[in-house]
Amino acid sequence: MTSSNQHFSDLLFELGTEELPPVSLKTLRDALKANVAEALTAQDFSFESIESYATPRRLALIVRQLSDAQPDKEVERLGPAVVAAFDDDGNPKPAAVGFAKSCGVEVDQLERIETDKGERLGYTLSQKGQPLSELIEQSLNSALKKLPIPKPMRWGDSSAQFIRPVHWTVLLHGSSVLEATILDTKTGNVSRGHRFMAQGDVTLHDADDYVNKLKAQHVIVSFEQRQKLIEDQVKAAAEKLGGVAQIEQDLLDEVTGLVEWPVALTGEFDTEFLKVPAECLVSSMAEHQKYFHVLDKDGNLMPNFITISNIESSNPRVVIEGNEKVIRPRLADAMFFYEKDQQSTLESHQERLKKVVFQNQLGSVQEKAERVAELAKTIAPQVGADPELAHRAGLLSKCDLTTQMVGEFDKLQGIMGTYYARHDGEDDSVAIAMTEQYLPKYSGDALAQNPVGQCIAIADRVDTLAGIFGIGQAPKGAKDPFALRRASIGLLRTIVENQLSLDLEQLVEQSLTQFDGKLTDELAAEKLLNFIFDRFRAWYLDQNVSANTVSAVMALRPTQPLDFDQRIKAVQHFQTLPESESLSAANKRVKNILAKADIEVPDTIDPSLLQDTAEKALADTIGTVEAELATIDNYQERLTRLAALRDDVDAFFDNVMVNADDDAVKANRLALLKKLEGMFGSVADISLLQN
Repeated sequence: MTSSNQHFSDLLFELGTEELPPVSLKTLRDALKANVAEALTAQDFSFESIESYATPRRLALIVRQLSDAQPDKEVERLGPAVVAAFDDDGNPKPAAVGFAKSCGVEVDQLERIETDKGERLGYTLSQKGQPLSELIEQSLNSALKKLPIPKPMRWGDSSAQFIRPVHWTVLLHGSSVLEATILDTKTGNVSRGHRFMAQGDVTLHDADDYVNKLKAQHVIVSFEQRQKLIEDQVKAAAEKLGGVAQIEQDLLDEVTGLVEWPVALTGEFDTEFLKVPAECLVSSMAEHQKYFHVLDKDGNLMPNFITISNIESSNPRVVIEGNEKVIRPRLADAMFFYEKDQQSTLESHQERLKKVVFQNQLGSVQEKAERVAELAKTIAPQVGADPELAHRAGLLSKCDLTTQMVGEFDKLQGIMGTYYARHDGEDDSVAIAMTEQYLPKYSGDALAQNPVGQCIAIADRVDTLAGIFGIGQAPKGAKDPFALRRASIGLLRTIVENQLSLDLEQLVEQSLTQFDGKLTDELAAEKLLNFIFDRFRAWYLDQNVSANTVSAVMALRPTQPLDFDQRIKAVQHFQTLPESESLSAANKRVKNILAKADIEVPDTIDPSLLQDTAEKALADTIGTVEAELATIDNYQERLTRLAALRDDVDAFFDNVMVNADDDAVKANRLALLKKLEGMFGSVADISLLQN
């Protein structure tokens, strides 16, 4: 809504701070944009779009074509009912007089308005919109207060709280400074450039000045532009070395949040460190120094690193040497941890795991490993794995958690278990399982491929799910401290995508028996299966499988995820057939008729009681198709063959009265429908496709 009192200009808001946490920078930027949009919209201000910016020292927004005032409004006020507002002679009662006075008019200026509760007095007021200058301070402070800041801080003698101390604010609408106090800081039109390379403060005339004037002072305010620049520089630097840069998104985001003027520099380290597993060196470089690593054409780690400096040095060699000096002790620590860990076997860490708590009620990590081993041994024959190797892998699965390397770099759990298991001479499938037990780590991640690894990946997740549900700590709302939702999806993906014929109900029940009286919820199995299959439903919905399709399969409650998935795919294919709509409608009709049957429906059809040509034809076709289905295991083929029933089913409902006067004929016709329902129901309840 616009009105004649409104004018539109771009608004620039910048909050200048001490260095913001780099891992939170994108989140803070996006949340600020969303919060400001919400606040402005709630106050009826009009705008075209919002651009958001973030660097280590600032959060900023440009609100394009923001109105300078709220629109004027016509506000209708309702007063007392007309019958209660006047006496029998038509004179206004106190209620009418009081309402008119509150509106600033006489009684005869009031309107009579028809409502669903009868005729009432009313008056339409013209309400002038408030100017932006009076409301923007409240909007911005409110938006900042709602940012996801776990531990806000105070500074100096200010009462304001924010994630870091605030030093300046810019607030311009068009070319005018909007006077406000944001987090105890007065607004103005002066920003600051790069902490070290800027030549002075930056005076801004309007929002269009912002990006270019800051860039002239060595600040690239766009997060995406800085990130693209970093990515391009890192790739180019790696190419000069004859290698390929490895750029992980999380590290790229963090480095982008650390610099305002990125400059890529290349350093090197001693080749002796390459004796250490590459993952250890990469973790050390990335976690401690925020360096990018480089691989050669064969995929081997090169003795080089690429760092992103926040300054354009006149002598970059000095900066590089400083980084090389810093990285050496870091890599030396990694080498020390690796060599120290190899002095004892992986198996020897089991004793230490007895002192590490998995969950207070469920015992130690070693107890968990023993349960996983037993469950994995049971799973093994079903997935083509050696039961003894699966059991061995389960016992060793958590041993690397107490190694020095994993203690320093927790992201290396499992990976180091693989290295140390191989060093100890364990079977290679056991060693591989140390890493694969944690797959998938995130959505779209690779899955365990080795059968022993699959056993551990499945058993570990089932044990966690069963244990936590067994003590009544299922996730509530958004809270999921044990990441059970992620564990469920990982479990389902491992089974389905690896084509494993495992029954979740059996796995859960077996797992629950292994906790030696520690569990308290007798309904844990039912609750857990419902939880897992709710995740299954969400998984399919995310893949654009219709809710009706999922419901049609879920109605049969198959407990084998692979079987469930095959039924889903069969129903999806069935829905592409021209017969599907008619047959799903017919099945819904059949279901309703059988539900209302007032007699016992027999399981078999009596041919001697078939009277009508249409019912005889349907019975013959059912007999033929039923015989064929006995030799068809594939669900898609079954539904495709069942689609051939459409014409006979349609003819039956067009020509046959199911509820015949003769009870025997009626029961026989119901038996015909029961047989039909059972044939389709062997795959899914396709009547639900009509919902």
